[in-house]
Amino acid sequence: MKMFRQIGAVTAMNFRSLPQRVSTSLVVVIGIAGVVAVLVSVLAMSTGLIRTMQSTGRDDRAIVMRNGSIAETSSALDRNSAKLILDAEGIKRDADGNPITSAETMRILSLRKKQDDAEINVILRGVGPKMLEVRPELKIIEGRMFQPAVTEVIVGKAAHSQFKGLNVGDVVNSRGANWTVVGVFETGGDAHESSLMTYAETLISIDQRGAFQSVTALLESPSAFQAFKDSLSANPALAVDVIREREYYQQQSKTMSTIISVIAYVVGGIMAVGAVFAALNTMYSAVSARLQEIATLRALGFGSTAMVVSVLAEALVLALIGGVIGALIAWLFFNGNTVSTSGGGMGQMVFELAVSPPLMILGVVWACIIGVLGGLFPAMRAARLPVAMALRAV
Repeated sequence: MKMFRQIGAVTAMNFRSLPQRVSTSLVVVIGIAGVVAVLVSVLAMSTGLIRTMQSTGRDDRAIVMRNGSIAETSSALDRNSAKLILDAEGIKRDADGNPITSAETMRILSLRKKQDDAEINVILRGVGPKMLEVRPELKIIEGRMFQPAVTEVIVGKAAHSQFKGLNVGDVVNSRGANWTVVGVFETGGDAHESSLMTYAETLISIDQRGAFQSVTALLESPSAFQAFKDSLSANPALAVDVIREREYYQQQSKTMSTIISVIAYVVGGIMAVGAVFAALNTMYSAVSARLQEIATLRALGFGSTAMVVSVLAEALVLALIGGVIGALIAWLFFNGNTVSTSGGGMGQMVFELAVSPPLMILGVVWACIIGVLGGLFPAMRAARLPVAMALRAV
């Protein structure tokens, strides 16, 4: 009990002397706030990308690609294979008994960003005539739907907001055709809003491919997926891979989100090292300025534990203040901001930065670790300093 009273008394004395050390204390707070703000804001890119991809797709939709394909862009399905897929078990059918599927193809269009005029690649997706039944979440919010056999496109809301030349009536120039923008669509904020869409047969005709790249099927229910997959796997005329749509888009986001996370921790780690040294310098200065006080307390019978805990507590509080400030800065200035980045096989992906509560907590924890590391050695110095030497140093 005596030790706790000593710790409380010494720690209170430390905090009462903080107004005399405002400038040095601010160095720690500002440095750690900067580390946390950068770390959280960069990780918010990864969180936003993952959130967008996880919202893409449904458990009762499946994507069929050529066996061994890692993405739709690397897949190819001939027309005979696409027809055989329509006969598989588990596919939902319309009132006339026709399977609700969309045989699709893709190509890359070169566009420019509104923000900095940088050239980027955007996906133009060719879809089947039952696209609206396969994707009932797709809604036209401006203009109209494209017409078959005409070089018309509709653009996703996110692409429309980020890239140039995508207003209704604009013409997108590309190899083989000039595409007229006739509408803008939304799909609930998922990955498709970063792309353009047109009729698949029109795109195939222009590109002279003669084949699709994938087939998206609406299933009778999520539980029908296994029957659908088994039916296709058992057909010797087909060599395809089947995956739930939601799982497919989650897999597509893994590589990019991992790269972003690595960058965040590398940059944050480098800045954290600088913040640790700033904290070390500040806490060493604080201990040096209080040598006489520490020696007097030790002479009065205060133990070394009280010295260590008091210095660590001061460093931790300063770090905590910096961490909270940094997390709030990241939330105020970056949360909800729309950015775009290369999505690999998905072309340019547009998504919102997401400064989530777990990210903010992570930033504060990171700050506390910096504070402990920055205060540990000065605290040990204060505890080990002989009373006579401390008194002579004043």
